Amino acid sequence: MAAESRSNGDTGKAGAASNRHRKRRLRVTRSVSIPRSEIELRFSRSSGPGGQHAQKSDTRVEASFDVEGSSALTEAQKRRVLARAGPVIRAIAQDERSQWRNRELATERLIEALRESLAVPRKRRPTKPSRAAVERRLEQKRRRSELKRRRRELD
Repeated sequence: MAAESRSNGDTGKAGAASNRHRKRRLRVTRSVSIPRSEIELRFSRSSGPGGQHAQKSDTRVEASFDVEGSSALTEAQKRRVLARAGPVIRAIAQDERSQWRNRELATERLIEALRESLAVPRKRRPTKPSRAAVERRLEQKRRRSELKRRRRELD
């Protein structure tokens, strides 16, 4: 009976726990989330020292996201991202010795770049200085002017 349930896709407690950690979509903003399948990961060897481990392991991760080919973004969002970040967003991580950790870092950096390019800048609301602030500024100018005028008289 236990063998039947496993063949039906039930992976047991250990498999269920690991599947929970593997999200299908990555949240970028409150309204935008992209499928993991739209992020392409490439692996290569990291630069710098590291001995035998660095010579053998492909720990450097380059994550790229094709903006134009994305199904998760609306046309308006695509236009905004294209104008700010270009047609492909890339992020590289080679900070850690672990490929898995570098994969996480590269994905986080890519999401952050996408989040920044999706942000709508707030419109500036012009403000006017208060009457008291104008008066303080003018009074300070009068004092400074008087001080300089008195210096001229001494010369």
